[in-house]
Amino acid sequence: MDDINFKKVNDEVFLAYDDIVKLDARAIHFVKDKAHFSPKKRARICAHKQPEDLLHEMVIAILAESYIRPHRHHNKIESFHLIEGKADIIIFHDDGSIRDVVQLGKENCFYYRLNFPAYHTLIIQSSVLVIHEITNGPFDVTMADYAVFSPPEDDRSQVNHYLMTLKNQARDFLRRSNR
Repeated sequence: MDDINFKKVNDEVFLAYDDIVKLDARAIHFVKDKAHFSPKKRARICAHKQPEDLLHEMVIAILAESYIRPHRHHNKIESFHLIEGKADIIIFHDDGSIRDVVQLGKENCFYYRLNFPAYHTLIIQSSVLVIHEITNGPFDVTMADYAVFSPPEDDRSQVNHYLMTLKNQARDFLRRSNR
């Protein structure tokens, strides 16, 4: 990779526009750096060219203080391949109770795939998480919905309380399931 040239879409989305996309350690550093300056504390490099593409591949950096509101995707499959860091992926029943916790990290799972529309979120356990995400396109914001049992991103007071409660619930779930 001779030069890092990405097209900026906004403060957290960058497009790799070459016909042959090659990412190295400098790209990981770039996306982590951009996450620090993003209002949502996450950033991504998209290897796909446009939202209408049928396959979406992204390298995403998410800081520990980022809140990803529980959501589900309709007619989509998503998978994560760990590049760096540690996180718990929380998968919910429709009522907000925990269905499963996938521990993503070097000493646990390095890969995760969700094959059905279930509410899910991430609790970042390291200072930063870097993943390679693959999902089917096209991207359509109306094909996802947010869980009514979770607070909106802009209510920091409720978000902080919710995350503290969710972390405790996830820990209890893992303890009960002997993981």
